[in-house]
Amino acid sequence: MKPLSAFSAAARREVRGVFLDIDDTLTTDGSLTAAAYAALENLAAAGLLTIPITGRPAGWCDHIARMWPVAGVVGENGAFYFRYDRLRRTMHRRFLSSDEERRETRTRLENVKQSVLAEVPGSAVASDQHYRETDLAIDFCEDVERLPRSAVARIVAIFEAAGATAKVSSIHVNGWFGSYDKLGMTKILMRECFGIDLDVDKERFVFVGDSPNDVPMFKYFPSSVGVANVRDFDEQLGAGPAYICNERSGKGFVELADALLAVR
Repeated sequence: MKPLSAFSAAARREVRGVFLDIDDTLTTDGSLTAAAYAALENLAAAGLLTIPITGRPAGWCDHIARMWPVAGVVGENGAFYFRYDRLRRTMHRRFLSSDEERRETRTRLENVKQSVLAEVPGSAVASDQHYRETDLAIDFCEDVERLPRSAVARIVAIFEAAGATAKVSSIHVNGWFGSYDKLGMTKILMRECFGIDLDVDKERFVFVGDSPNDVPMFKYFPSSVGVANVRDFDEQLGAGPAYICNERSGKGFVELADALLAVR
């Protein structure tokens, strides 16, 4: 990973949009600071597409798409995108799976939940689970005492033994049935809503994140960026971002935003 200062002015000048993780990338210690939100707003005001790519639930994403200065949002690690049309005052919700498939998935995930809670002491269902449509989120440090890495690995193993995909964020292990991820739904969103083929134009977009569930995005985008706390997952990443900020979490996001705005 190169320092953010190595991201050339010429390359930054060509950036058309910013995809961003939320937890511990935009937020800091669970809070959205005024500075980070202002940076997001400033990017949008400068004409850049700003799109959160998050593991957070559908209920939160409805609010984010509707009220934040964003062009859309990908949620639950790629299960859907939401985009609010402010002129028509309508919300467009695009899921990969049908209503029936999501109902069946919830039954299967209920069995996984019982196994995790029985086998991993100290784990808990994430407090935002009530607002989810497609996955199960297990909390290992947001509202519980931080679990050791061995416990997090055990949670992942239980999901995978049931045939589910499991991804580790900075706060949760998210598990789901189906072969989707953040990158796949991001490509769908850009094609369907903006007529952009990311396979052609990915050099003009930045992704910024902080944890292992961001790896598909880090690998795909030549100008991927990690806030400094991505270093906390060095052993788990496999493929890290191209650049790394000096600052952690929301301050790192502000650092990136300032670097992009400085050349516009």
